[in-house]
Amino acid sequence: MENLQPPDGWTLQRIREVSGDSRAEVLSPERTVVYYDAADEVLRPSLVLGFGALCIVKVSDHDAWHMGSLNDDGSVICWSTYASLYEALRGL
Repeated sequence: MENLQPPDGWTLQRIREVSGDSRAEVLSPERTVVYYDAADEVLRPSLVLGFGALCIVKVSDHDAWHMGSLNDDGSVICWSTYASLYEALRGL
């Protein structure tokens, strides 16, 4: 099993503190991720942070962080974008 780590400069504890969600966990990026308004555009996540039914996704070819819903099948539908991880965590 791969060793899933928080992004550089972050710990899981800090992510939980900033987000206010003790359920925060690093999830496998091996999943389908799409934007709500462009469901045919599949994104390639490099990092996925889970918060229950919500998640924050870092896409490998974008600087931004994307918030979305984690579906039962493990896929993600994103609907908003943030300039930094901190902003995305506060947006939860």
